Amino acid sequence: MQKKIFHIVLVLIPFITTAQDWQPLFNGKDLTGWEKINGSAEYTVENQEIIGTTRTGTPNSFLATEKKYGDFILEMDVWLDPNINSGIQFRSESKEDIMKGRVHGYQFELDPSDRKWSGGIYDEARRGWIYPLSENENGQDAFINGKWNQIRIEAIGPNIKTWINGTQCANLVDDLTLEGIIALQVHSIGSEKDAGRLIRWKNIRILTTDLNSYQTPASTRIPEYNYVLNKLTENEKRKGWKLLWNGEDMSGWSAVSQKTNMKTQWSISNGILSINEGANPIQRADIKTDFEYDNFELIVDFKITEKANSGIKYLLLPEELAKENAIGLEFQILDDNLHPDAKKGKNGNRTLGSLYDLIRADNLTEKSNRHKRFFKNQWNRAKIIINNGHVEHWLNNVKIVEYNRHSQTFRALVEKSKYAEYKDFGQKESGVIVLQDHGDTVHFKNIKIREL
Repeated sequence: MQKKIFHIVLVLIPFITTAQDWQPLFNGKDLTGWEKINGSAEYTVENQEIIGTTRTGTPNSFLATEKKYGDFILEMDVWLDPNINSGIQFRSESKEDIMKGRVHGYQFELDPSDRKWSGGIYDEARRGWIYPLSENENGQDAFINGKWNQIRIEAIGPNIKTWINGTQCANLVDDLTLEGIIALQVHSIGSEKDAGRLIRWKNIRILTTDLNSYQTPASTRIPEYNYVLNKLTENEKRKGWKLLWNGEDMSGWSAVSQKTNMKTQWSISNGILSINEGANPIQRADIKTDFEYDNFELIVDFKITEKANSGIKYLLLPEELAKENAIGLEFQILDDNLHPDAKKGKNGNRTLGSLYDLIRADNLTEKSNRHKRFFKNQWNRAKIIINNGHVEHWLNNVKIVEYNRHSQTFRALVEKSKYAEYKDFGQKESGVIVLQDHGDTVHFKNIKIREL
């Protein structure tokens, strides 16, 4: 008897949003529901488009929604003159008691320059760049100058994602502001020749209900930047990230020197690990991880105070750890403007983010500003990647140092540096990670590692 074989076919039907699900933010006729704040650039309505026109002698101008929005999916079409940049504010604020009402908060960047960071997230008047497109080359090509571009922003809880013309640009996890206005920016201009340039917006619509059904799966090809305090996302956990500091106590860390008291030199408050300035100016207390690491990606958020000096050291030799102040490869943390060490060394190789006393930090990823680094007078993100001999330093998601520690070039640099006396400096295959106490107040958080 012949057996009958049955085939079951599953047909996946995508959930399609209907016109009734979306709410228009712009009626196509006038600016009902919107108000102009901060600057005096002109906003008009023509052919069912909002048109912003640049004007000299005014700060950034914003056409803002009268209503605030928390979780949403926002779509619109944008066209802008390729000679100016612009942005779309969301979850933003304008309060008289904060910067006299200046708009601040998340901004979907519109960047027609050669840098091509459209779709990245800039924190307007607050933290600056928090999601540049330095690691998303595919996203850099999504925006098309001189044409209408379709914009999509998904803000659901702390998860913020952006798209241009169907290409994902940003994947941010941040909970600093969970509700605020949406606003269309006309950027300030510095030259009369840029007056009268246009930005156009149309088809502006928003979803605020049943968002989980409509959200787009994040691309696995672009990085997720997580700024939530001392917590890992599920995506980070899947990729092997672990908290190197738990945000609560000194578990997993110990003093480099047994002569120092780590508890008097360091303190913990509200999830922040801090060096106590002047606690013991003679005996400094560098701290180290209890375990050694070889190939890894390390993230450390840090905030310096005026004139401060510190560092993140890695791959330290055992004999180097025997000293009170550990000697090793170092991501320099420094107030370049006020600390004298910035002017020492050679060609700026002791400045912020540099491989201390060996390689000067430069901007290696942004095409239009090769030597500009994105330092912030608040929290900054250091990233160190080690993959066998290849090492990278990143500052605020921009690559600033890259070298091969096994190369002849690196060895030659060591021979001409303060490390010349140390045999096999930088050649150890694994080692502990050290946070340096240089006697100045420096704060740390979000310390996490992924072994490669």
